[in-house]
Amino acid sequence: MRDTRESRLLLVLLVAIAFALITVDIRGGEDSPVDGARRAAATVFGPVEEGMSSAVDPIGNAIGAVRDSGERHNRIAELERQNAALKAKLGSDDRNRSRVHQLDSMLKKAGAGQYGIKGAEVIGIGAAQGFSWTVTIDAGAHDGIKRDMTVLNGDGLVGRVTTVGPSTATVLLANDPDFTVGTRMEKTDELGFATGQGDRPLSVQLLNGKAKVKKGDRLVTFGSRKDKPFVPGVPVGEVVRVDPSGGDLTRNIYVKPYAGFTKLDIVGVVVEAPREDPRDTVLPKKPEKPKPTPTVTVTATPSGRPPAEGADTGDDEQ
Repeated sequence: MRDTRESRLLLVLLVAIAFALITVDIRGGEDSPVDGARRAAATVFGPVEEGMSSAVDPIGNAIGAVRDSGERHNRIAELERQNAALKAKLGSDDRNRSRVHQLDSMLKKAGAGQYGIKGAEVIGIGAAQGFSWTVTIDAGAHDGIKRDMTVLNGDGLVGRVTTVGPSTATVLLANDPDFTVGTRMEKTDELGFATGQGDRPLSVQLLNGKAKVKKGDRLVTFGSRKDKPFVPGVPVGEVVRVDPSGGDLTRNIYVKPYAGFTKLDIVGVVVEAPREDPRDTVLPKKPEKPKPTPTVTVTATPSGRPPAEGADTGDDEQ
């Protein structure tokens, strides 16, 4: 249609009629005079809308599926969360059982050595106070902890207290290069000094260069004057290597410590020394050597004897 004066007038007229019909429809409400026309239009265009709706339904279903999938994902995520919480609880139970075992072992050690101990938990590790191998425990001056007290666990010697706060304390571990403790060999009583070497075995210098030492021999703490910083009889470790003496006045050996310094949890600070030196009674019992099983050799013998040479066997031909 060309843009002429007549066409513009027709457009204005149609717009005016549309507004008039809208006004009449709104005012008429349910009795609107155009309601019949609306129903007729619905009859004509309804099938077309239905067809278009059918065409659009797969997309709607997909959106619904995505929404449902999201809800299922949320349910799965919730189940996974609950499962993780359950595993954490079980893991916590395992850890609690481990801690109970550690505490039980430590109390047995303390009982065997008649040590009065204060239990504590390792709450931090690091280069505290300038030391490279230290841990922080949750017991301090308020708990009766003092500097230069022996620290042990269910395995053996852990270290000594170096710094004390109101509710915490720093423990220098026995494997620190700045750590030195007097030692005594089991049975032979040979004395020496053990020094930490980090993650390597302790280096022990025996005072007797001719001391007879072999792999597997065990050491305990010798004890200090007035039991500070070390009480006697605490298990230190087992010999894993012996250097040749070479005629020196001292002899070097290497000892694997009983305590695992990278997995410390429950420890005990010795707040009361034993009345007597427990000697070797705190060392764990050595496993018994398996007894040899006696073997019985059975030799089979023939049931009959071979005939003597020249004897008549009765098989001669007639």
